[in-house]
Amino acid sequence: MYRITIDREACDGVFACLVRDDRFVEESAERSSADQSSGQRPREDSEGLAVLEVDGAEAVAATFDDDRRESAEQAAAACPLDAISVESVDRETAAATEEAEQ
Repeated sequence: MYRITIDREACDGVFACLVRDDRFVEESAERSSADQSSGQRPREDSEGLAVLEVDGAEAVAATFDDDRRESAEQAAAACPLDAISVESVDRETAAATEEAEQ
C-alpha cells in the first residue's frame, strides 16, 4: 500500500508525470488534475483524495493498493519541481487518512 502526495503549490504544469503514469491527468494549461478540482492530482477510481497541509502548502494525496507503485515513482522522479512524493503506508494509516477526509 502506498500514498501519492502532490504539492499543488510546487506544481508548475510541466506534465512530465503524465507520460509515466496515466493516473495523472491534465486539467488546464497550467496544472494537472483529476475530477473537478484544480491543481495536479492522481486520478483515482475507488477512493477519495485527501487535501492535506504539507509544510504549510496545500497538497492532495491518494492511497493505492495495487501493483503500479513503480509507475508512480517514475512520475515522481520525472517531476523537475519535486512536487510528487510516493511513500509506503500501512492500512491503519490509510484508514485514518480516509476518515479525516470525511
